[in-house]
Order: sequence, then structure tokens, then C-alpha cells
Amino acid sequence: MPTLQTTVNGLKLPNPFVIGSGPPGTNANVIGKAFDEGWGAVVCKTVSLDASKVINVQPRYARLRSRESGEIYGWENIELISDRPFATWIDEFKEVKDKYPDRVLVASIMEEYNRDAWHEIVERCQEAGVDALELNMSCPHGLPERKMGSAMGEDPELLEEVCGWVMEVAKRPVWAKMTPNVTRVEDPARASLRAGCDGISAINTIRSVLGVDLETLRPEPSVEGYTTPGGYSCRAVLPVALRICMEIATVIKHECPGRTLSGIGGIETGNDAAQFILLGCDTVQVCTGVMKRGYGIVQSMQEELMAFMERHQFTRIEDFKSRSLEYFTTHADLVARQAEARAAKKAERERQSMIRADADWDGDDFVKQSDALARG
Repeated sequence: MPTLQTTVNGLKLPNPFVIGSGPPGTNANVIGKAFDEGWGAVVCKTVSLDASKVINVQPRYARLRSRESGEIYGWENIELISDRPFATWIDEFKEVKDKYPDRVLVASIMEEYNRDAWHEIVERCQEAGVDALELNMSCPHGLPERKMGSAMGEDPELLEEVCGWVMEVAKRPVWAKMTPNVTRVEDPARASLRAGCDGISAINTIRSVLGVDLETLRPEPSVEGYTTPGGYSCRAVLPVALRICMEIATVIKHECPGRTLSGIGGIETGNDAAQFILLGCDTVQVCTGVMKRGYGIVQSMQEELMAFMERHQFTRIEDFKSRSLEYFTTHADLVARQAEARAAKKAERERQSMIRADADWDGDDFVKQSDALARG
């Protein structure tokens, strides 16, 4: 029988399914619910030292539905990081680890461009017992005026410096979470890895405007008639996430073997997860999918991933991780490969049409067979 158990950066997970940072990991109560339902790990909602600057609005979500079925396939949020006091989080980290000592709890952290602040938040989270740290360098809409989130992650030089600060005091595995809102994601990924991060998470949400209400003429989500661009997630972003994870996994494979990748973006099924793992991911994170379908979704995801593994006779996640990376190449190489294949097929047809005995003559192909036997 296949097993979903896996070890990532020394962390033993019962399966590769991880709650992604956001509302599904917003307090100890829901984190415990996730563990009870069978999630392999939980990344908490992003925390910072000073929660007083975090003020959310209502409404803060907008959703895009299929015209035919009404299913939600696009989701925009303008939600900020956690508005709960850091001291409360420290208490709850300890509470969760006391109750679930063998489960993996990851603290998502975000701070301003301040070395001392990054040192403090890392050290205090570690002292509270978290198993790993995820650096939120990627939120597309929260507090950019403070150089937080994607304002930091879009600048590889700045990102490398801050990741370096973290690694000065980190005693747990560190993942840097990438923003997709860049031209070449390989640049910030390399910067994080150069600084010493143990792994990469990708992707955070895509900066977006979900739509405009054609009756009120107001963009959504409308807060007192106004809005701001937000982060796009859900099924619609899966192809973008797959592409970015493929690019980062290629960098890891050729330049930083041994580092890890946690794939995020539109994952709702076990087959979705299989695709990310085939493209080089060690784990997969789910956030919007839980908001749509609840924590119990992990059970069907595990069953579907196991069925995929049984069908292909894989026994471990490592057996098929990165298996599909080798099939990516350049467009020029595709042209050359196709020309070579067509030439081989033509040669085979000509070989097959060559007369070797009188019984091979065919009235329908008589002229072609004659030509094949002629010189010049």
C-alpha cells in the first residue's frame, strides 16, 4: 500500500496536505479542528509584533462564479494579516503544541524593514514551540506603505537582506513565501535561497480587481462605495501557480538541491495535489478550498492522491516528486523535436512502401511503389 507520510526539512508529516496561511488558521480553535480532521500541517494566519495597525473592513471578499453551475472559481480578498495581539498568538502556539505535540505547526510571520523586529518575532515564535517559520513576503495589498508583504518580496535585494536577518537567529526550518506579482519569480526565489532559507512557498494571491457592479458602477468588494485591489485565489489561479512552482522547482533542482517547495494556488482535490508534486513540490497548501468546502475536504483529497499513487504503482511521495519537470523545454526545441518526428514517420512510410516481393504490389499505390524503386 502507498503511504502519504513524508519528511520535509526534517519535519515528519502524516500527509503532504497543509492548511495555508489565512482564515482557516486564524486561532487555536480552528488549528485544532484542522489537526483533528487529518491535515498534515497548519500554517497559521500571518502574525506580526504589533497588531494594532491591522484593521480589517467588511465586506472584504468578492467571488467569481461559473455562469452555468454557479460554482465559485475565483475569489478576491482585501483581508489583512491577523488582528489578534501577538501575546495571544504566543499563548495559543504553546496551547496547540501542548495538545498536538506530534503535529507540525508553522508560524507565518511578517514585519517591517527592521532587523531587530524580525529577530524578535522569530525568537519568540521559536520559544513558543512552533515547528517552522513561513516568511510572508508576498501579500499583495496589506501595508505596502510599511514595506511589508509583496513590497518586500518584489525586490530581490531587499528580500535577500531580510531573509538573511531571519536566518541569523532561526533554529527552525524557514520557508519564504513568494509573490506571483513579478516578471521572473526565479529572481526572488534565488535571493531567498542564497540567504539560507530552507524552502520556498508559492504562490500567494495575484493582485487583482475582481469586477465592477454594472448597476452601481462600483468595483467589488465595495466598502462605503470604494475598494482597493486585492488578492485573487481559488481554482482560476491554479495554472499560474503550476507554472511558477515549475520554475522555482527547476531552480531548486539545478542550483539548490535539497531545498524544498510548498505549492499553493487553487488546490481542491488530490489530483490537483498530484500535479504540484509532479512539478517538484514537497507539500501542498490549501486555503480558499477550505473556505469553500470546510476542513473535511482533506479526507477526499487524501483518498484521491492515494488512488493516483496506486494507479501508477508509486509507494511514496518521493517516488513521483519532480517526475514531470523533465518534459519542459524551449519552443525552439519543440520545433526541432516535431521536425525530427515527422521526418522519422515519413521515412518509415517510405520503408513500408518499398517492394520486396511481387506479392507486395498494391494497385492503389502502384505509382508510389514504382517511384520508390527508382533511382533519380
